[in-house]
Amino acid sequence: MPPYRLVIFDFDGTLADSLPWFRASFQDMIARFDLAPVRDDEVEGLRGLSAREIMARLNVSMWQLPAIVSEMRKRKLAAASGISLFEEIPAMLDELQRNSIKTAIVSSDSEASVRQVLGPTAARIDRFDCGAAMFGKHWKFRRVARKLGAKPSETVCIGDELRDIDAAKAAGMDSGAVAWGYALPGALLAAGPTHLFNSIEEMTRRLSGKE
Repeated sequence: MPPYRLVIFDFDGTLADSLPWFRASFQDMIARFDLAPVRDDEVEGLRGLSAREIMARLNVSMWQLPAIVSEMRKRKLAAASGISLFEEIPAMLDELQRNSIKTAIVSSDSEASVRQVLGPTAARIDRFDCGAAMFGKHWKFRRVARKLGAKPSETVCIGDELRDIDAAKAAGMDSGAVAWGYALPGALLAAGPTHLFNSIEEMTRRLSGKE
């Protein structure tokens, strides 16, 4: 695996175990914004779709999207005390730091929410660029790399959704997809990420150049 100077992480579903919270909030958000109904037994199937496909399935219009994202951010901040990092994440960030690999978080979530979930682990992150638009993360990827002095070829962007892979490609950077987050591993693999990580332990070893 190529040595990277910078790793840009998505947050929800990648570093934070927030999928249970999302599932618990999903039906309430559908009712709140009068979206197309989804049966409980259909929710799992949405994990194989892209963000645009999900919007089409729910009949979400582009003009509704900012209000939905804003509402989700507010709810997430209110629930942040009940959301935890995946257990192995602090040790992974320590390992990257020991190997002089810089780390950043680019998320559509608010920085306040991200920092609350991270707790003391926030000190291990070199840069935050939160509040990303649903389809605008590639601009933030480029800005973060520039601020941290890393070339696109020295950067990998890691997330749990198809749009994270698309954004990395648009930014001219390598992409890493994690198998434990929102999107199904098969859907992620079909999108052509540079790397697919099946566990946090595997991701730690590969990013730190141990395999």
